[in-house]
Amino acid sequence: MLSMQQWQAAQKGTAPTWRLLDTGYLSGALNMGIDEAILVAHAAGTVPPTLRFYGWQPRAVSLGYFQHARQEIDFAACQAQGIDIVRRLTGGRAVLHSAELTYSIVLPETYPGLPPSITASYQYLSQGLLAGIQKLGLEARLTMPAAAYSLRQHTPASAACFDSPSHYELTVQGRKLIGSAQVRKQGLILQHGSILLDFDPAELTGIFNLEAAARLRMQDLLRRRVISLKEALGRLPAYAEVRDAMISGFTSALHLELQPGELTTGELQQAQTLAREKYGQAAWLIKR
Repeated sequence: MLSMQQWQAAQKGTAPTWRLLDTGYLSGALNMGIDEAILVAHAAGTVPPTLRFYGWQPRAVSLGYFQHARQEIDFAACQAQGIDIVRRLTGGRAVLHSAELTYSIVLPETYPGLPPSITASYQYLSQGLLAGIQKLGLEARLTMPAAAYSLRQHTPASAACFDSPSHYELTVQGRKLIGSAQVRKQGLILQHGSILLDFDPAELTGIFNLEAAARLRMQDLLRRRVISLKEALGRLPAYAEVRDAMISGFTSALHLELQPGELTTGELQQAQTLAREKYGQAAWLIKR
């Protein structure tokens, strides 16, 4: 296990070394608990910057920190389909975590070379995502702020994250493939996001409180604005294939060394506590 002290010593004259985690498929509450536990551990100086990959079992919808849960999400429909509901620490809009690879990054705001603004830091970190998608053989690009602003100005807002690209999010064939969100706490950054392996607009719109006509309009919008790796590649890639491409992409684009590791005992214990006492609680979920 790479300690914070070992990480700091390793940075002198060499490529930065981050910890690499793959925690596999976990519940929504535990996934969010782990992301926060890594943030807390890095703030305490016990773990280095961390890149984590994971999946969701069962499927879950994650709400942005400021979203109104019952106003926007159909709780009965989610329960009937076995879809968990969890609120993220980050902002943004709702994401249905189904056939995807999720990534999260924890690092200091003062990380060398990382721009101080939120928008510019998205651009910096998205270079790793861009390189990873290119290693899968796809031509991808990052949305530019002016283009993203123009698109959103002419489109009614919805509760769904993937209905339009935001600043420096990744698109293929002009359609959104990866959605990300970021929060800053205690001088640290947590950024996480969804890389779509497959996508079903009807599955996503089925979780929202929408009239039938509005649901159909949103499905049509999503078909035009969202793309999955399955559609872009003409085949459904495996979780491990996309993870390995992303590892290679982050390593080359950000000039990193990624050292495979595991959660510390303290992180795991804190994550379990957070899942039980925060992310799995109605008080947190219905706070807005």
